[in-house]
Amino acid sequence: MSGAAAACISGALGAVTFILCIPVLILLTEVLAALWKRDRHLKVCPGGHSLAVIVPAHNEGQRMLPTLADVLAQIGQGNRLLVVADNCSDDTAEVARLAGAEVIERRDEQNRGKGHALDYGIRHLSAAAPEVVIMVDADCRLADGAVDILAERAFATGRPVQALYLMSAPAESSLNDRVSEFTWRVKNWVRPLGLSNLRLPCQLVGTGMAFPWATLRSADLATGALTEDLKLGIDLAMRGHFPLFCPSALVTSHFAASAQGRLTQQQRWEQGHQDLIRSMVPRLISSAIAQRSMRLLAMALDLAVPPLFLLALKLFAIVAIAASAAASGLSSIPLYIGLAAVAALILSMVLAWCGHGRDVLPAKSLMSIIPYVYAKLRHHIRILAGGRATTWVRTDRS
Repeated sequence: MSGAAAACISGALGAVTFILCIPVLILLTEVLAALWKRDRHLKVCPGGHSLAVIVPAHNEGQRMLPTLADVLAQIGQGNRLLVVADNCSDDTAEVARLAGAEVIERRDEQNRGKGHALDYGIRHLSAAAPEVVIMVDADCRLADGAVDILAERAFATGRPVQALYLMSAPAESSLNDRVSEFTWRVKNWVRPLGLSNLRLPCQLVGTGMAFPWATLRSADLATGALTEDLKLGIDLAMRGHFPLFCPSALVTSHFAASAQGRLTQQQRWEQGHQDLIRSMVPRLISSAIAQRSMRLLAMALDLAVPPLFLLALKLFAIVAIAASAAASGLSSIPLYIGLAAVAALILSMVLAWCGHGRDVLPAKSLMSIIPYVYAKLRHHIRILAGGRATTWVRTDRS
């Protein structure tokens, strides 16, 4: 191989390795920032503003009764709980009415998904618009005071507010499910907490979201995006409405009990996230530079971090390629960069686990993680082989 060709290959390999280092450094920065303890006591003055809670529901039936009970116990008189029974073929609407909710029914088989249901609900509320709108999924539980905290923060700041949304694995779950619970905490707790400590905006995650009415009037909710929550947060940020993380308001849910349900959830989240990385990150960075907006740039960089397993998979692959190239006599610099990135990724996970994961993943279980890696590899091979989701599909919670 000629010297020019070797230099070209080494340069290209180094560039790819450096690009992969960027999301790792972003992740490490967020995890380190999350270790900083700040005083988070909020003075909440409930009842000072009108609010509506929207619950989109598709064939939820009796399963949504705990969610409705949590909301009704917290909203107080004069406020509204609106259930959007979206393309339902069961008794969802009747169950919600008997529980005490205001119900509207939507039927449109061509335009399916939570985004369309939320848009329908917002248009219904516009006849008597509340000051604050809170969106909650039909399978979630709200901790005491969550509604008041979210409403107060949205009203006081004039910004969208995202609650701390945690998902737990089913009882007696496998190690795979506990690892998924930990990675969910990294995504929805550790990373937005780090951004909050840096006084930067977070992403929206789909439930436990509060909005001043004025911010929703211009929002495009009726999209076919697989991760409509992420897209909504980005669209609002582009208009100057930056989401605010509020860990004092807790919303919880469970991963799907069935293996097929969990697979559907993971595929939708991961594929939707990757689609937005390709379509939105360059646009966000360009807008951030044009507007000289550090907050918009922070959202772009945070969005650019792919799902953790996929990031690790790409990183180990490029390190293996760089090691082979170095063994063949090419430059060792890409290998050193890749190994440094691997060390930074491992450090990020260790710090996140120490702060937010030891109760989910005891230390003795970490050595048995191979089945999780195998399952995730099969999942991504299936996607690469053409098993991509193209439309919204309801999660199987049976």
